[in-house]
Amino acid sequence: MRRLILLTLPVLLAACTQGGDLQGVKTFQNEGGAHQPGRIAYEQTPPAGGAHNPSWQNCGVYDRPLYDEYAVHSLEHGAVWLTYKQGLPTSEVLQLKEVVAGRPYTLLSPHETQTAPLILTAWNAQLEVQDVNDARVKTFLQKYEQGGEAPEIGASCSGAYNGTV
Repeated sequence: MRRLILLTLPVLLAACTQGGDLQGVKTFQNEGGAHQPGRIAYEQTPPAGGAHNPSWQNCGVYDRPLYDEYAVHSLEHGAVWLTYKQGLPTSEVLQLKEVVAGRPYTLLSPHETQTAPLILTAWNAQLEVQDVNDARVKTFLQKYEQGGEAPEIGASCSGAYNGTV
């Protein structure tokens, strides 16, 4: 009897820790589908949805800032955008690159106006963290990459715009 309890306990604990609400996540009410060329003024920095360029940003790792308008279109497709403060130590940027390695619906880039060390953004959801090792980083990715409120989950995150600021 004791063996059964010990073997099932880790399964129960794992089930309880997945999918719970993430502390510190801010949510917004942006509508999808509004394509607009040119620069757009957003209410959030980095933006968590709203009007965006007709082309999406190819998901991947970038060493230079991205245009918000293209990245927002990727968010609409279910991507998560990890942005870091310019000047973040190289060792921490390398850690972030490891976190997104093999994840096809992520963007990683510095953000020009960001003051927090790291911000994770999905469509209508955003989490600011002070430490790249924060456990909420992976949990946010699990919850929002191809999930959450993204209006066009499953739409492509490649074959479009690949430029930087």
